[in-house]
Amino acid sequence: MAQSVTGGTDVFAPGHIGELTQVIPPELVDAVLDETGARERRLRSLPSRVGVYFVLALGLFGHLGTGLVWGKLVAGMNVMVPRPSEKALRDLRRRVGVAPLKRLFDVLAGPLAQPSTPGVRYRRWRTVAFDGCGSLNVPDHERNRSWLGRTERRHGPAGYPRLMLMTLCETGTRGLIAAVFGPATKGETDYAHDLVSHLTSDMLLLADRAFDSNELLADIAAQGAQFLIRATSTRRPPVLALLPDGSYMTRIGGLSLRVIEAEIHSRTADGSDFGGTYRLLTTLSDHRSDPADHLMRLYHERWEIEITYLALRHTLLKGRVLRSKDPVGLNQEMWGLLTLYQALRSVMVTAVEAVPGCDPDRAGFTVALEAARDTVVCLVGTTSVSGPSSRSDLVGHIGTRVLHALLPGRRMRLSARIVKCGTSRYNIWNRDGRPRDSTPIIAIEITVHPPVLPSTQDRSQVLSGRWGRVCQILAANSNQAMHARDIAQHLGLATSGLPLSRLNAQLCYWARNGRLIRTAPSTYKITFPDALTPPTGP
Repeated sequence: MAQSVTGGTDVFAPGHIGELTQVIPPELVDAVLDETGARERRLRSLPSRVGVYFVLALGLFGHLGTGLVWGKLVAGMNVMVPRPSEKALRDLRRRVGVAPLKRLFDVLAGPLAQPSTPGVRYRRWRTVAFDGCGSLNVPDHERNRSWLGRTERRHGPAGYPRLMLMTLCETGTRGLIAAVFGPATKGETDYAHDLVSHLTSDMLLLADRAFDSNELLADIAAQGAQFLIRATSTRRPPVLALLPDGSYMTRIGGLSLRVIEAEIHSRTADGSDFGGTYRLLTTLSDHRSDPADHLMRLYHERWEIEITYLALRHTLLKGRVLRSKDPVGLNQEMWGLLTLYQALRSVMVTAVEAVPGCDPDRAGFTVALEAARDTVVCLVGTTSVSGPSSRSDLVGHIGTRVLHALLPGRRMRLSARIVKCGTSRYNIWNRDGRPRDSTPIIAIEITVHPPVLPSTQDRSQVLSGRWGRVCQILAANSNQAMHARDIAQHLGLATSGLPLSRLNAQLCYWARNGRLIRTAPSTYKITFPDALTPPTGP
């Protein structure tokens, strides 16, 4: 596994990261270096392979300087190894570059769980989610600011530039399927378009309300993936047909979608009640196989990606600022962190799957991280096990530590979403009076609200004034969507200028109040009760 050179010095010996070397073996690192053209042309005291493992070790020991991290890699070795200066280690990072680390992540990234693993699938689809993390601080250096800019706050620029990280995550294992990062000015929606190509037809995407744009929904559907995405509160999709469970069919951006509107209330042990209104868009249109309340409960799985960022930002990095003072170094460092995170998750999932019926979310990331650090210093698991593998060999030292400290089953809890900073803009988010500390939930009530139909409006207003004339015009045209200019022509108004502008404003007002349906810019229709399927049941 290691190559030796003359003189009794093994320059390849520091090329390891403890037991995680079995997930990222030297053969894989060498292949990646050859593929990206980063292999050295002559044998050096610090080979490129060692440089890749050194970058990964910098992420594993983020609280230590480069010299101390090198000391962790060579601790306990019986062979002579190089003792490089910090400048030599910095030059090693520059020589390795970004491409090998990015390619290494691409090789490791992807779903981690088997189809039979508990908690990773809804029916036949693997549940995934994407979201952004904009709280990664980088050194306040001119080269970093030229790439990322400054983060502006109410009281002036922030102390550190910030990096936006966007990932596609397998919710059941919190493993990474794909990742992109860059300046926060680009926006989460633009980064999401870069991740859509990694979706497959066996995935069900869960996403927050920032990702309900028509273009993004169309791109996701074009990949063949299903989705369950929360819509913004201002979106009022047209009601084309009611379904028996209170949801309804609509059409958005050329897609036939199902809309579920529901009120969710959580009751705590002290009798407090907290809740809100959710409007979900989904391609799962069959109310019999996918009831509305089931999908509402499934949407909660989206929050698993927040646990991913908790592990990356607070457990692995401890909230620290990244090391690098230039964009190339930041790119290398980020791909190294993501690769290391994925390797840890892979070991955790392998260990949990050795216990039948065990959910992967019971594996503790902190336990796995500390165990991985111990294996680096003690040189545990740096060589592959030969011969038939037993269960203990498959689990390994890290997996054994994880299984001995499994977390309890998921507990339903809530707390205020608030930052412990008086000047933070999030200090006003706790308007519903949620408890500051984590509080157990004893019950969750989901009430699906069917849309209000035109038949429930005051009949005296339906045929009076201009509203009545517009209804008659739309009905006379088989309730086909009509442009405001055509409606103005039927009303005898001028089809340009101030009369048309006033009519457009009135039509927009009626659409906002649910009396009209806007199918396109300045194009409207009205849905009559006899064109709908009435809900059944109580």
